[in-house]
Amino acid sequence: MRIFFVHNSSPIILKFSEFIESEKSQLSHYLLIGNPVTHSLSPTMHNLALKHNKIGGEYISVSVSTRDVNMVLAHCTNDSFLGANITIPHKELFLDVVDELTEEAREIGAINTLVKQDGKLIGHNTDAYGFIKPIENYIDDLHGERVIIFGSGGATKAIVYALRSLGVEQIVLVSRRPEMYENNGSENIIRCSYNNWMAYADDAVMIVNATPLGMTPNTESSPVPDQDIEILNEKICYDIVYNPRQTKFLKQAIQAGGTPIGGLDMLIYQGAKSFNLWTGFEFPIEKIKSKLDEVLPT
Repeated sequence: MRIFFVHNSSPIILKFSEFIESEKSQLSHYLLIGNPVTHSLSPTMHNLALKHNKIGGEYISVSVSTRDVNMVLAHCTNDSFLGANITIPHKELFLDVVDELTEEAREIGAINTLVKQDGKLIGHNTDAYGFIKPIENYIDDLHGERVIIFGSGGATKAIVYALRSLGVEQIVLVSRRPEMYENNGSENIIRCSYNNWMAYADDAVMIVNATPLGMTPNTESSPVPDQDIEILNEKICYDIVYNPRQTKFLKQAIQAGGTPIGGLDMLIYQGAKSFNLWTGFEFPIEKIKSKLDEVLPT
């Protein structure tokens, strides 16, 4: 069985089929389900939280392909399975296979958390909560204004939901295939390509990178071309990428006189809410921040 270790934390089983054949699948566990999962900090966070609260079990990352989904669902009925996070690229896929959805997850159109309750799998979304927590001091600045988002995946859907809840007037969604995003008939969403997003930038108060651009190992990429970074001046620049902590997009924001907000706090707060849903216990946020300072490259 091929196993390697990341951040001196939980082992990552490269394939779900290997995981269910291992002894770990028979012991109490929580899962991170996605592909790829090799760079995730979630095992570091959740295993520290389990230890802090003296809760049994282990949080394990597993690489899951779309053809493994039925196998995953069958495994979730086992008593040893206690809950899961869902990450790229499965946040929308699992929406259709859980037993029930929370109203928030249904409105968002994506899930990132599986909770076992009375023998059922309940799909939750904690990404919207995680997105809002780091920008609570800017809520008044966002109300009634325009925000630009790069990306169109499951995380983007949660961000759109979060921004609507904060009273953002207009959301400009930038993606390579803008026609693929379903906005449920909302009139406050403009869809555009990378070729014409700059036409909406002057009046925007915040620009969000919800793509993998800038993520390790491709740290020299950014959704904003170097020749256009002046558009970031005096704007809130929020990158949900957290590895590295200071992405190229955030460096551009600093250079241009914008306000940079990294993705690490979003990761922590969405994880905190997931952990509470599974266990009823609180996340040791400051202890986790200190631990991530040790393991996460700047």
